[in-house]
Amino acid sequence: MKKVIPILLLAFVLLSSATVAAQKIHYKTITQKECVKKKGYRLVLKQVVSDSRCPEGVTCVWAGEVSFVVSVYKDKKFVEDVTLSSANREQNLELFSKYLGTKVTSVGVLPYPKQGITVDPKSYVLKIGYTR
Repeated sequence: MKKVIPILLLAFVLLSSATVAAQKIHYKTITQKECVKKKGYRLVLKQVVSDSRCPEGVTCVWAGEVSFVVSVYKDKKFVEDVTLSSANREQNLELFSKYLGTKVTSVGVLPYPKQGITVDPKSYVLKIGYTR
């Protein structure tokens, strides 16, 4: 009986840690018109400055990057414009985690370029992945 209790305890700990590790990723979209509201902060995609990502359907030597400007507001007052780049993943995650008040796991710029198709600058959005 004494050996059964430690085995059950070990099984419980393993199952509990697996549940914590398998947190679901949620997504928020930030457009040039709509804002994400959290703890008084609003984030707006001001503009995509450059997009040199390798288009789908093309073989590239370099994957490229996208640079964009996010405007930060608090209680309807402008705080700052921040220029970010897909090349600085950690900086992006840190900034969005700070203003959204949650752990941000990914930041993506959509749409992804396609060969022969010009992206309308107004169609860009940010897709933010986070855990609760």
